[in-house]
Amino acid sequence: MGLMKALYKSGAQPGFELVDRPEPGTGAGDVKIRVHTTGICGTDLHIQSWDAWAASTINAPLVAGHEFYGEVVEIGEDVRDVKVGDRVSGEGHVVCGICRNCRAGRRQMCIRTSSVGVQRDGAFAEYVVIPEENVWVHHDPSVTPELGAIFDPFGNAVHTALSFPLVGEDVLITGAGPIGLMAIAVARHAGARKIAITDVSPSRLELARSLGVDLAVDVSTTRISDAQRELGMREGFDIGLEMSGHPTALPEMIENMNHGGRIAMLGLPSQSIDIDWGKVVTHMLTLKGIYGREMFETWYAMSAMLSSNPVLHRNISAVITDVLPATEWEKGFEAARGGHGGKVVLDWRTL
Repeated sequence: MGLMKALYKSGAQPGFELVDRPEPGTGAGDVKIRVHTTGICGTDLHIQSWDAWAASTINAPLVAGHEFYGEVVEIGEDVRDVKVGDRVSGEGHVVCGICRNCRAGRRQMCIRTSSVGVQRDGAFAEYVVIPEENVWVHHDPSVTPELGAIFDPFGNAVHTALSFPLVGEDVLITGAGPIGLMAIAVARHAGARKIAITDVSPSRLELARSLGVDLAVDVSTTRISDAQRELGMREGFDIGLEMSGHPTALPEMIENMNHGGRIAMLGLPSQSIDIDWGKVVTHMLTLKGIYGREMFETWYAMSAMLSSNPVLHRNISAVITDVLPATEWEKGFEAARGGHGGKVVLDWRTL
């Protein structure tokens, strides 16, 4: 095996280094992928800064990165369906297959999940190796390398938005980061009536407007109750999609839900949140935690929606606002951390 360029965390400290690392080996059931493009995720920012979450979760030394698109260059002897030359993305949660949830077909709930780029080497590199069952082959030629790189976060948006039926419902999305922006397109595709999104970044709110949201609310100056009136609503939102993890987002969402409202929570809070549990009970609200994607129903839904809906295809692609060569990874991480644009993608073909 030769050497490859990789964004490497050599130990339990902040930062990355773009260095030469040994190419990963390919086991009997594995697929080796030549990485073309990678998305930068909030998880990667945590790993870079080496905060408390990273220190308690990450197995360093490590090659990070879990959002990617590339070409299959090698397959193990037991691989049955994936072929050399396939253009692919990857499901980053590698599961055990034998715990209760795995055996029941609920692999997204595996208690022994090992995450690509978190507990095992990832895709911020020229090559990544994952099990065949984690490979998603792109048969649709309209999926560009840039769009293919963000199937992981797009899957988060789809999993969250489709947690509850949306036809004719009024939807509140808190957090206009990349996943919240993609959720606008998914909710529209799924038949939502009114869609409102909140943030404090003027540029992200403007991007949300360009994606067809009914109302983009700057919560630094406007309350969600005012937004309800502006949309002509009388009874509160039916569906809430909490994408931010901000400590004030969920309490204000609960305050603006209709009786029987349902909330899907993807945003990971960094501190405890004081919730009006009395209102949750008396208004019969449902709160559902979301982590990752359903394997692999979410992936089928993503591909079907993109191939059948050109507007959704265009809008999901429009969430990608920055594409940089992998050698400019520091600039890419700075843009992602700034929180003013959409998705940042690194191109590894330029090395």
